[in-house]
Amino acid sequence: MLQSRRSTGRRSIYVFVIAAVTSLIGAVLGVGGGWLAALGGSWYYLIAGISLVISGVLFFMHRRSGVFLYAVIIAATAVWALAEAGLDGWALVPRLIAPLILFAFVIACLPCLYPQTSWRHTISGLSSLVVLSCVGGFFVYELAPDPAANPLPVVTARAMADPSTLQAGVDWPAYGGSDSARRFSPLAEITPDNVKHLKRAWVAHTGDLPSEQAKGTYGAETTPLKVGDSLYLCTPKNIMLALDPATGKEKWRYDPHVPDESIPYTAACRGVAFFEQPDAKPSDICAERVIEGTLDARLIAVDAKTGEPCPNFGRAGTVDTTDGIGQHDPGMFSMTSAPTIVRGIIVVGHQVLDGQKLDAPSGVVQAYDAVSGALRWTWDMERPDNSGLPPEHETYSRGTPNMWTTASGDEQLGLVYLPLGSAAVDYWSSARSALEKQFSTSLVAIDVMTGKSAWHFQTVHNDVWDYDLGSQATLLDYPTDAGPVPALVLPSKRGDIFVLDRRTGKPLFPVEERAVPRGGVEPDQRAPTQPFSTYHSLRKPDLTEANMWGMSPIDQMICRIEFRLASYDGIFTPPTSDRHSIEYPGYNGGSDWGGIATDPQRGVLIANYNDMPNYNRLIPRAEADQLGWAPRDQARGKIGGAEGAGDPQAGAPYAINVNAGWRLPVTGLLCKEPPYGGIRAIDLKTGKMLWDRPLGEARTNGPFGIPSMLPVTIGTPNNGGAVVTAGGLIFIAAATDNLIRAIDIKTGQTLWTDVLPAGGQATPMTYEINGKQYLVIMAGGHHFMETPVGDAVIAYALP
Repeated sequence: MLQSRRSTGRRSIYVFVIAAVTSLIGAVLGVGGGWLAALGGSWYYLIAGISLVISGVLFFMHRRSGVFLYAVIIAATAVWALAEAGLDGWALVPRLIAPLILFAFVIACLPCLYPQTSWRHTISGLSSLVVLSCVGGFFVYELAPDPAANPLPVVTARAMADPSTLQAGVDWPAYGGSDSARRFSPLAEITPDNVKHLKRAWVAHTGDLPSEQAKGTYGAETTPLKVGDSLYLCTPKNIMLALDPATGKEKWRYDPHVPDESIPYTAACRGVAFFEQPDAKPSDICAERVIEGTLDARLIAVDAKTGEPCPNFGRAGTVDTTDGIGQHDPGMFSMTSAPTIVRGIIVVGHQVLDGQKLDAPSGVVQAYDAVSGALRWTWDMERPDNSGLPPEHETYSRGTPNMWTTASGDEQLGLVYLPLGSAAVDYWSSARSALEKQFSTSLVAIDVMTGKSAWHFQTVHNDVWDYDLGSQATLLDYPTDAGPVPALVLPSKRGDIFVLDRRTGKPLFPVEERAVPRGGVEPDQRAPTQPFSTYHSLRKPDLTEANMWGMSPIDQMICRIEFRLASYDGIFTPPTSDRHSIEYPGYNGGSDWGGIATDPQRGVLIANYNDMPNYNRLIPRAEADQLGWAPRDQARGKIGGAEGAGDPQAGAPYAINVNAGWRLPVTGLLCKEPPYGGIRAIDLKTGKMLWDRPLGEARTNGPFGIPSMLPVTIGTPNNGGAVVTAGGLIFIAAATDNLIRAIDIKTGQTLWTDVLPAGGQATPMTYEINGKQYLVIMAGGHHFMETPVGDAVIAYALP
C-alpha cells in the first residue's frame, strides 16, 4: 500500500511538471502570438499558445483529451510548417523539433496519467515517434532535390591575357596571385580524381599570438606569397617571415614591434608585396624586397633574402605614412591590406576606424617609389590638384572616404583601381561634401604615374549602410563576339557584381537606376534610385516574416515580432532612430575582402558570399552620451561586440548600434534562417549562375555558443576568399567550421576536407616547388567570426 502511494505521488509530480511546462510554453506563445497577430503577423503562435494552455490544464485534470489535443497541435503544426517552409530542413527546425521533443515527454507520461497504460505501449509510442522523426529528417536532408549544376562554358585561355608583370604559376607573387586579382593558378597536379589523397606536408608556427591586452582583437587574414625559393607572409601584428616552401622551415623574420595600442578593430595583415629592383645586381642589398604596411601606419621594406631593412628605402627601411594626416589616436589610422605595386610605384590606402567621429583622419591614398620610398603622389579627393603633402600647418582633408582594402593594377594601361568606402560617419550623411558623395563607395581608376583620377564608378549613392567596397576588382579580358575587351569584374557587399571596361569605367552590362525606399532620419539625403547590375547579383530575395528562425518556436516568434516592429522595405531601407531598421544584406554581406576568383580557361567566376541581415538603430546624441558612448582609442580596453555595436559617430546627431547578423540575445542564434553563407559559380560571359551551394557545416555552431558538432551543411558566415586551379578545383576555408575544403568546379560538390587547428579566415594560395604542387592556408582564427585563434601556417601536397 505504501509503495503504491509513493508511485502515485511520483506520477502526480511528473504529470504536474508536464502540465506546468506545457501551460507555461503555451502562455508565452499565446501572449507573444497575440502581439505578433496585432502587428499583422502569423496567427499560428496565438492559436498554438491557447491550445497548449488548454492541453496543460487538461493534464492537470488528468484528462485523456489533453494528450489528444497535443497530438492535434503537432499535426496542425506539421501542416503549417510544411506549407510555410516546404522541405527546407533548417527552416523546419524551430517549427517542429521543440514541439516533437515535448511530445515525446507527453507520450512518456502516459502511464502516469493512465495507470492502465502499459510501459510496453509507451515505449512503442516513443519508438514510433523517433522512427517517424528520423525518416522525416532523412527525407528532408537527403531526398530533397539537390540543385543541379549547369554545364561549364568553353573558353580559351587566349582571351584572358593577364596584364600583370608578376603572374601566378610556379610562384604566387602577389596577394591575388597577380595584381589582376584573379586568384587563379595554372597548376593542375591536384585534380578532382586525386585530391582525396591530399595530406599535410608541413606545419609552421608564426609565434604571433595575442597578449592579454590584445585578446579578442586578432584576425589572421594572411595570404602568403611564394617567389623563387621562399614563402613570404606577415602575422596579425606585422611580423614578416620567410619560410622554405618545401619544408616550412623559417629562414628569417623581421619584427617591427607594433604596439598593442595600435590595433584597430582587428589585428590583421592580409599580405605583403614583392618587388624586384630593375637593373639591380642579384648581389645588391634589397635587389629583391618584401614590403608591408603596418597597424601603426608604417610602410616597411626588407631584403627578400635576409629580412634586413632596406637602407635606401625611406629612413632605414621605413616610411611614416602619417605625415600630413594630423591628429589620430592609436588604432584610428592603420594599414591592414597588402600594398599594390604598378610600374615601380607602391599604392596604399588606410583603414580609418569606422563609426568613431566625423573628424576622423583622412582617407587619402598615397603612392611611394618602390626603390627609394619617396612620396610620388597623393590622391586627396577634396584637393584633386594637390598631389603632394598638404601645406604647412594643414592636413589632408579629414573624414574622407578611404581605401582599406587592396587595389588592383594594370601594368599595361598604367592604371590602379581603388575600391573606396564611405565618409567617416557611415550611417549619417548630412555633413558630407559634394565630392565625398561623388566618390564614396566607388571604384576609382588612378593614373599611377600622375596620381590623377581617370574615371570612377559608384555602386551606392550617398551610402549610409556601410556598403564600402572591400573586394579587389578582378582584371580580365571579357569575351565578346567582336573579340576580347579589357575589363574588370567588381563584386560588392550589397551583392551586385558589376562588369566594366577597365579603360573607361563604362559598364559592359547595363546598370539600371531603380527606385528604392526613402525616409529615415534624413529623407532629403536619400537618393530616389540606386544602381543595380543586370549582370549578376549574389543578393537573395527580400526577407519576409517566414524567413525568421531560432532554436524553438519561441525564438522564432520573438524574431518575427522584431521583424514586424522594424522598418524594412527591402534593400536600401534607410536607417531610423525611432525604431530599428533591417539592413539586408548586412555590412558583411555579399563579397567582402576575400573577393572573387576566376578561371580564365573555363570562363567561370567563383564567388563566396555572406547572406545575413543587420538589425540597426540610430541612437540620438543625448541618449548615446547618457550611455557613455565616446570615440574609441585603445585606452578604452576591450572592444565590446561586433563592429558597429555602440559606435558613437561623434560630431553627428546620432550614434549607431548594429546587431551584426541580427542575433537573439540569449541563445546567440541568428534571426534569419540558414544558410548564412554560400559559394557560387557564374558563367563569366553571360552572368548566368552555374551552381550555388551553402558553404560551411554546423559542427562549431550551436545555441548558447555550444558547438553542435553536427557534420551537416548549414551555410555559415565566412570571411576570406577562394583560389581556383587549372586542375578543376576550388580551394577555400573562410567558413566558421574550421575546415579547408576542395570543391569540384564543375558541380560544386565538396571532394576533400581537413580540420584546421584554428579558424581559416584567410585566402589560400598554391605554388609548385621541385615539381610538386602545394596548397597553403593560414589557420589563425578570427575574433569577429568567433573562431579559435592560432598561429599555424599549413601546407598540403599529394604523397
